Amino acid sequence: MPLCDQALPYVRAIAPYQPGKPITQLSRETGIPAERIVKLASNENPLGMSPKAKAALQAAADSLERYPDDFELKAAVAAHTGLDRERIVLGNGSNDLLDIAARVFLAPGRSTVFSRHAFAVYPLASLTAGAELIAVPARNFGHDLDAMRAAVRPDTRLIWIANPNNPTGTFLPYAEIETFLRAIPGDVVVVLDEAYNEYLPAGIDGDSRDWLGEFPNLVITRTFSKIYGLAGLRVGYALASAEVAGLMNRVRQPFNCNNLALAAAAAALGDHEFVARSREVNRAGMEQLTAGFRQLGFEFIPSHGNFVAFRAGDAAAINEKLLRQGVIVRPIAGYGLPEWLRVTIGTEGENRRFLQALEIARE
Repeated sequence: MPLCDQALPYVRAIAPYQPGKPITQLSRETGIPAERIVKLASNENPLGMSPKAKAALQAAADSLERYPDDFELKAAVAAHTGLDRERIVLGNGSNDLLDIAARVFLAPGRSTVFSRHAFAVYPLASLTAGAELIAVPARNFGHDLDAMRAAVRPDTRLIWIANPNNPTGTFLPYAEIETFLRAIPGDVVVVLDEAYNEYLPAGIDGDSRDWLGEFPNLVITRTFSKIYGLAGLRVGYALASAEVAGLMNRVRQPFNCNNLALAAAAAALGDHEFVARSREVNRAGMEQLTAGFRQLGFEFIPSHGNFVAFRAGDAAAINEKLLRQGVIVRPIAGYGLPEWLRVTIGTEGENRRFLQALEIARE
C-alpha cells in the first residue's frame, strides 16, 4: 500500500486552506511592480500595525534568545476583558484556537454543526479531528440559528458561529445568540468566533463576555490580526470557563506565541487611539465602497466587518481582470458563493483604485 494511503482517511479528504494571493506572487506572475499592486484580499488593516505595538516589537527583539513568557499578554487580556487569567487561552492566531477547540472536543464518531457560508477553517479543523460535518444552509447569507439548533444530534459536540461572519459580513443580534445558547445542551460546546468584533459600531447592544458566567459551554475567540494590524505575527486569544480553558491549554503547543507577538499584542491592546482611527477609516471606506457598488450596479451584502462581498456575476473572469490591473480581491466560490467576490476595505486611495479597476473589469 502506498505510504500516503496509510494516512487517516479523513485527513486525506481535507482540502487545504487557500489564503489570499500574496503581492509578491502576483508581481512575479504579471511583471507588475509590487509597489503598484493593491492587495484587498485578506482583511488586513490598511493602516498597518499600532505604533505602540511596533515600538514594543522592536524592544522585544533584544530578548529573542529566551523562550516566551506569556504573563504580560495574559495580564493585558485579563484587564481588557475583565476575566481571570485562568479563563484565557493564547493562540498562534485565532485559527490556532479553533484547531485546539476541535482537537479537545471532536473525534471520529462525533459531529459538528456550522453554517454553509461561514469561515473555511471550521470544517477544516473539524475534519482534522475526524468529526462528521453538518453544514446548515444559510439564511440571508448568514447563520440560521433555528436550523442550526435543529441540526444538533446526540453525537454533536461542537457548534461554530462567526459573528460578524466571514466572508459575508452578516451579524447576529446578541439577543438571538443568547436565546440559541439557552436552547443548546450543556454538553455541546459553542465556539463564538469574534475576529471582527472590534469593527462593530458603538451602538451594538450587548457583549458576549457577559454570557461566560452562565454558559460554561461557550468559547469566545478573538484575534490581533484584524483591527490591531498584527496578522503577520499570528496571535489571538480565547475566553472560556476555567475548566474548558484548562483543557485547551493541555493540548496547546508549548510557546505557541513567540516573544515578538506577545509583546506587540500586549501593547496593541492599550493603543485605543489607533483602534479608534482604524474603526473610522473602516467606516469611511465602507461608505466609499458601497456607494461605488451602487453606482456601478453591483449587488453587495451589508457588512459588519472590514470587508464587503459583492456579486460579480462571472466572478472568476472579473477577478482575473482585476489581477491584470494589479488589484487583488478574494474569490469566495469555495464558500458556496461562485458569483461573488470579497474585497477588504483599504485606504481611500486603495478603495478608489479598486473601484476604477472594477469599472474596467466589468466591460
